Amino acid sequence: MKQIFLSILLLIVTVSLGFSQRVANFQLKDAVSGQVFELDMHKNSKAIVLVFTSLNCPFSKLYEDRIIALQSSFSSDGFVFAMINPHSGIEEEENTAMMKQRVEEKSLKFPFLDDNAQLVTKQFGITKLPEVVVITPSPTGYAVSYRGAIDNNPQMEANANMKYLESALGAIQNKRNPSPSSSRAVGCNVKLIN
Repeated sequence: MKQIFLSILLLIVTVSLGFSQRVANFQLKDAVSGQVFELDMHKNSKAIVLVFTSLNCPFSKLYEDRIIALQSSFSSDGFVFAMINPHSGIEEEENTAMMKQRVEEKSLKFPFLDDNAQLVTKQFGITKLPEVVVITPSPTGYAVSYRGAIDNNPQMEANANMKYLESALGAIQNKRNPSPSSSRAVGCNVKLIN
């Protein structure tokens, strides 16, 4: 009986740890300003929204305007947005000059970070582009509050009836835990380097 109780307790602890992934501090360079973006610089924010994306992925392109709109809606309430490109330097068209050009074309008001060594991409286990990770700071560190898809319809924004990221940010804004806390990201595969 004691062994069954301990097994159940261990299972509960393992499952709860899986849902609240702790996040280590990281630093990445902004392709536009050249300044370093460090997670610890945003420990007083309500949440840090990381959008893993690339310049050439068709799915990423379809979501750019939606990300800009969400940033516009939530940034004044303490939400920090940043896009991260894990393909920078892997393909000819994926470089800092092209990232700067995209920022200018879209009038982005948030960092576009170069993860050419894919350290942050691998830290979070990102496999699809775009994929979002929402991190919330607390006195004990950082935790992932939501990760996955932006919504459930890449092709037609008007037909998206599950706006996962918007719902997660709204929940955090209202001091609640996002539900769902994860969804399956759909898009281009991340081209991992060794």
